[in-house]
Amino acid sequence: MSNYTGPDPNRIRSMFASISTRYDRANTVLSGGIHHLWRNKAVRWSQAKEGDRVLDCATGTGDLAIAFRKAVGASGRVVGTDFVPEMLEVARTKAPDITFEVADVTRLPYDDASFDVASISFGIRNVNDPRKGIAEMARTLRPGGRLIVLEFGQPQSRLVGALYTFYRTRVMPKLGGMVTGEQGAYEYLESSAGRFPCGEDFVAMMRDAADFSSVEFRTLTFGVAYLYRGIKR
Repeated sequence: MSNYTGPDPNRIRSMFASISTRYDRANTVLSGGIHHLWRNKAVRWSQAKEGDRVLDCATGTGDLAIAFRKAVGASGRVVGTDFVPEMLEVARTKAPDITFEVADVTRLPYDDASFDVASISFGIRNVNDPRKGIAEMARTLRPGGRLIVLEFGQPQSRLVGALYTFYRTRVMPKLGGMVTGEQGAYEYLESSAGRFPCGEDFVAMMRDAADFSSVEFRTLTFGVAYLYRGIKR
């Protein structure tokens, strides 16, 4: 698990570009809308407050950035980045008051210690070098800043795991294909979620990537998703 390497960036960019206009609808259908609850929990656990500066990486169509915007208010600043321009086009139509910029999480164009919170939701497993992505996000944080990662995982319960595996492997790709017309994209997303490190394995990756004073995680919905928080030393 510790030697995990991600997929080819060009494949990921092309895949997300192809589903960008139907991505939000597919997320809502596939998760039954629960992904919004997960993102709200991520914002709360980040302890983002009025006036904070937030960097949301792999922002996609901007849902997590929008949730952070509500938390930091008019005096705060939210920047959403993604390396798929087509996804950002959708994000800008949803939230014209947020700055959305094309950037790769492994090469962020921001100064050291320039944000209070850096986040990534359901994106770190699609990064070719996830350690480098974590290190770059941590670099942009001030001391005491919070790195928030929301990602799929594997349930620990055997029964829940069996049910989720059936849904993830048999149902999700077909349903995602019906909504977007791109079943191959959801076959990839399914397989990547099944093999990505979670829990203590991902905590070890975070600690290996950057200097955190603490790293914690919580399971969401019986371990279907995991929420991680690293405090920058």
